[in-house]
Amino acid sequence: MKKFISFIMSVLVAISSTACEKKVKYSDFTIEFLDVGKADCMVMYTENSTVIIDCGEKGDGKKILELLKEKGIESVDCLIITHYDKDHVGGAAKVINNIEVKKVLAPDYEESSEEMDKYIKALNSKKITPVRMTENISFTLDDVQYTVYAPKGTYDNDNDFSLVTKAVYHDTTFLFTGDAMEQRLSEIMDIGNCTLLKIPYHARKVENFEEFLNNVKPKYAVACTSEKEFSGYTKNLLEKFNVKYYATCFNGTITAVSDGNGIEIFSEK
Repeated sequence: MKKFISFIMSVLVAISSTACEKKVKYSDFTIEFLDVGKADCMVMYTENSTVIIDCGEKGDGKKILELLKEKGIESVDCLIITHYDKDHVGGAAKVINNIEVKKVLAPDYEESSEEMDKYIKALNSKKITPVRMTENISFTLDDVQYTVYAPKGTYDNDNDFSLVTKAVYHDTTFLFTGDAMEQRLSEIMDIGNCTLLKIPYHARKVENFEEFLNNVKPKYAVACTSEKEFSGYTKNLLEKFNVKYYATCFNGTITAVSDGNGIEIFSEK
């Protein structure tokens, strides 16, 4: 009898584990903010689509590939490189070389670095011509409506070339701002409200961030950053506007899951 009960319990545990795994894997719209230090890497997926924004630094591509394998993802519909700093493009070559990437969106400016050389070599090896954006692009994948906003001019700092992405899933909106600084934030002040904001420029101080927060009115915010970079100025503003915030330096990898009506946020720590 004890053996029979033990067998039944093991079956129930197995069923329960499978159900939990399926819930995580096939949630309507999931965003993983990978813990890659002071660097950006977001993997967004539904049951039938995957979009990646930035790939962290050199060496972080392996973490992305491990996550994709864990989720059973065999191709990437769109890879968005917000700009060419090494903490955004660093792991891109590894990803491009090791999984099918159907489209690459990138800003239209030049940069010279070891990471860029590897990125360009990987693109050429896979015969991928990136779309160097000079105008906004919109597309829909599995009911998620993406709009990628191209920079509008020339800037004092190449961070302001950052592509900005808005992802709308029914009644939830996610806004990813790369390393946008004052000039770039000024361009997107009218981008509309969001449910969750990826805080620009690793949560360092940006002078017009208060005005931007007041305009986009996020309920939640995530910083991809280190403790050193997460400024008190930014924390105080988030608290002033009653924004519940998370940071990879404190919370590890952060997962936001949307059912189309609202979002749940989970973290490693």
